[in-house]
Amino acid sequence: MTISIRTTFLLFGLLTAPAAQAQTGFVLSDATLRADVARFNALDKEDVINLVPNAKAADWLSQQVPRFECPDSALQHTYYYRWWCMRKHLKQTPDGYVFTEFITPMKHAGTHNTISSALGHHLYEGRWLRDPQYIEQYTKFWLYVDAKRTAPKLHGFSSWLQDAVWSLYLVNQNQPLVRELLPALNADYHLWEKERMLPNGMFWQYDVKDAMEESISGGRKVKNVRPTINSYMYGNAKALTAMAKLTKNDTLASKYAAKAKQLRADVQRVLWDDQDAFFKVQYEQGGLCEWREELGYIPWYFSLPADKAKYAKQWEQLTDEGGFKAPWGLTTAERRAPGFRTHGSGHGCEWDGAVWPYATTQTLKGLANLLTEYKHQDGMSRQVYYDELRKYALSHRKNGQPYLGEYQDEKTGEWLKGDNPRSSYYHHSGFADLIITGLVGLKPRADNVVELTPLVPEGQWDYFCLDELRYHGRTLTVIWDKTGQKYGKGPGLRVFADGKEIGRAAKLQRLTAKL
Repeated sequence: MTISIRTTFLLFGLLTAPAAQAQTGFVLSDATLRADVARFNALDKEDVINLVPNAKAADWLSQQVPRFECPDSALQHTYYYRWWCMRKHLKQTPDGYVFTEFITPMKHAGTHNTISSALGHHLYEGRWLRDPQYIEQYTKFWLYVDAKRTAPKLHGFSSWLQDAVWSLYLVNQNQPLVRELLPALNADYHLWEKERMLPNGMFWQYDVKDAMEESISGGRKVKNVRPTINSYMYGNAKALTAMAKLTKNDTLASKYAAKAKQLRADVQRVLWDDQDAFFKVQYEQGGLCEWREELGYIPWYFSLPADKAKYAKQWEQLTDEGGFKAPWGLTTAERRAPGFRTHGSGHGCEWDGAVWPYATTQTLKGLANLLTEYKHQDGMSRQVYYDELRKYALSHRKNGQPYLGEYQDEKTGEWLKGDNPRSSYYHHSGFADLIITGLVGLKPRADNVVELTPLVPEGQWDYFCLDELRYHGRTLTVIWDKTGQKYGKGPGLRVFADGKEIGRAAKLQRLTAKL
């Protein structure tokens, strides 16, 4: 710890003497976390305080979040910055713990300033908190408390809630929770069918209710068949199938397995454009959108597309500067489109080309699935994933300081609502989950197996460590140490459960081990 960091600790009075003592896990101490938190606190006015104030952030985060170390400072510090931001949105209410999206009160929000648009991102990220009560109570709030409102807000935005609840189970293995929530999740799926399903079995949505206004393909009052909600509902049906099997409800499992199968076939049949090799929005009046949009990658978030070369070809556009590749991140519409960044001006949201962390999270999740589950990858590689994730990490800057906002200019990185207080710490995307399940490669499973498929490119790093990660009731440590000298646990890729080695590999490759 440098003198300047020590001075910052003393100047702002952020830590008591005991808290300033680094707490050591199996491999990593929390010294880096505490140094980062001190810096973030020093830069923060803290206009809004929820459950965990800045003064207690280091202690709370040290107890709750997995520790991460790597040679890349952008990824390293952004990892802790994102946890620091997420903690700001945690509120304790009479209805249990909830997370907000905007740090300031919003007119379109529901009870306790909650908004459902990024609920899936919240659950995927929050499942890695050591204490599951925060995310579990938040989930119950949406299913039980919001449902009793005169005008419930859960369906104010499309959602992959069922899929996210299953993802939570894959980490925490809380079977009683699944059993408790399943009836409400089943009812929620039926409500979506009632509200948004067409006679042909596919789903329509306004772009604004996808949290993606103003898009090239859509409009706030246009009922298009979109890859978004249809992919979400496919993922939700798959998750309900798995939850029904877990709770031995064969009838429900069969029903949702059939729904998932049909929806998968329909998305590939109806929303795939053979000429442009892309999943697209179908207009209300028929026909596909003329231009490609980043939302076409969402089907891979749920591993929906078949493992065929024709579908994999879509990924060529990710690294094409006429497609979605831009200096500051992945654009929400292809850059060659004549309507690129012409729809959103004056409306306060630009999903017609600007870079949105919400979409970046979805696309990188889909890319990780492509690289780890599919044979046809069409030129995509670990290096592509790493480069785009690193670009995403570097985008968390404003005037040279850490910042997370709503959306960005693709060429300059300017946060386009950066002067609006509502935009600070915008809780509308994910990051830590992309490190844990993507870069480090932990693939949560229902069985008693730890599966790792790291996406760190060969030769990119000599070391990394993910420590103090709660999984299936155990504490995992994942180490990559090229020489064995960095951590003193031996060379190669190694995974430990409660300090006991359970698996190893000589290279950065797929590794499975029994807990």
